[in-house]
Amino acid sequence: MKLQLHHASLQLEKKLFGPFDFTIKSGERIAILGKSGAGKSTIIRLIAREYQIKSSMILINGASMDQYSSAQLSRIRGVLPQHTQIAFGLMTDFVIELGRVSAPSKVNQETIVMQAAQMACAEHLLGRTFSTLSGGEQARIHLARIFAQLWDVRDGLILVDEPVAALDPGLQYQLLGTIDCFARERNHAVLAVLHDINHALDFERLLLVEHGCIIQDCPADHHALEDLERLYGIKLEHLRDSQGRSVLIQVHPSGIYP
Repeated sequence: MKLQLHHASLQLEKKLFGPFDFTIKSGERIAILGKSGAGKSTIIRLIAREYQIKSSMILINGASMDQYSSAQLSRIRGVLPQHTQIAFGLMTDFVIELGRVSAPSKVNQETIVMQAAQMACAEHLLGRTFSTLSGGEQARIHLARIFAQLWDVRDGLILVDEPVAALDPGLQYQLLGTIDCFARERNHAVLAVLHDINHALDFERLLLVEHGCIIQDCPADHHALEDLERLYGIKLEHLRDSQGRSVLIQVHPSGIYP
């Protein structure tokens, strides 16, 4: 898949978002960073076709996204939004199965649902009513739904908006690693809205968003330190962990904290 945004913009009340210009290719892993309200989720929702763009277009493999039916899109693109409304009383198993609605074959569907739940650390939540789950548990069920949806697809696109925000640190790293492995095995691209800078450094590219615009599209490494400092108005220091990976830590300005 090759997805391209060409001067895509959106007007929400008095605020203009965009124009957004960038390309996502199969297998790429891109993190979106920015302050709250900057427009990170808006980018995800535009690509998810929740909003009608104000101008220009979004292209998938050279064709306008508007030419794709919802069923066609569901076979190449999975979406994990920040907030999701689910009908009262649905069972977790059924929520995961919803990811298979457009699948051309229902063979091994129960096995796929089970394995998707295992990958999302949600196997113990099967057989529960979705509405009884905590926010973090609901997020894992929805992640399993994405896995089930794109299980037998290659070169697709995974859109996730704060996928690990409600999870403890151990699960955050585990599930982001699982998303990465799942995508690599199938050559899926991943576009993720994140708040944790160090999680974002495990991706390949960063889209830095401010005031409804992408102000920087850069490699996800320590060379982005100055751009991140300007974006968040903080001081960062670059270190390397025991495995040689880059880590950025926030340095409190002298005199502000005891």
